[in-house]
Amino acid sequence: MAKISVLGLGAMGGRMAKRLVEAGHAVTVWNRTPAATAPLVGLGAKAASTPREAVVGADIVLSMVRDDDAARIVWLDPETGALAGMGNDAVAIESSTITPEAAKALHEACDAAGIACLDAPVAGSRPQAEAGQLIFLVGGGEATLGLVEPVLLAMGSAAYLAGGPGAGATLKLMVNTLFGVQVAAMAELIGLARRSGIDPAKAVEIIGNTPTASLSAKGAAAGMLAGNFAPMFPIELVEKDFGYAEALAGSGDSAPVMAAVHAVFARALAMGMGADNLTGIVRLYG
Repeated sequence: MAKISVLGLGAMGGRMAKRLVEAGHAVTVWNRTPAATAPLVGLGAKAASTPREAVVGADIVLSMVRDDDAARIVWLDPETGALAGMGNDAVAIESSTITPEAAKALHEACDAAGIACLDAPVAGSRPQAEAGQLIFLVGGGEATLGLVEPVLLAMGSAAYLAGGPGAGATLKLMVNTLFGVQVAAMAELIGLARRSGIDPAKAVEIIGNTPTASLSAKGAAAGMLAGNFAPMFPIELVEKDFGYAEALAGSGDSAPVMAAVHAVFARALAMGMGADNLTGIVRLYG
């Protein structure tokens, strides 16, 4: 079994760390809010007070934090950053949803330190994390992925090598964009059904039986009709990811659909819906 450090115990990181503990790995955890480590310590993990302390002696270090800034602090802070505490035979895995530029910068810092690195964000949300059904989208070296793949598969059902440094981060933004576009379209259609005098539930049922409806769209529509907006993928994070994706795409002419859907989530965020699940944007349409 491996010695693994998990940095960041939010909705995803905590569930991923739990899977690793249950798989029998020796897990050390760190979180910006220390109280979040208690449930995992109760299961047998060790808690550390800083990322650098958490990674001492680790074979694998996995980060799952909010954004570029948080990831940079976790890995590269001059006093508490994880990278300076890692041994040369360790592997750094960045599973946060960050920009490809930030991912490439981490790869470069790891290369300079003689440490192998992967950017490996995940497709899936809280239910998939709990069930060990995440899909890892990996950027980096094939040999490095081969070393850590058994550990990734303790948390997920598959790990796909997308390309070199930053490729995993890029693909994750693409996946989240596709999901957000489908959710935004379904929210508009439910609003259209209501304004047209059609029963939205009946409309969704019929659309769901056509070849055009994806599993994601059908699941999102069910949540919208139920009015259950408990966060699995909060609007504030969706808006952040669309911002990253739009910046990556460049001009609006290169990604007009992306830009339009980003504006929808930005409007929902401005209206105070940031903590709601992304399906909450249906409330924009009555």
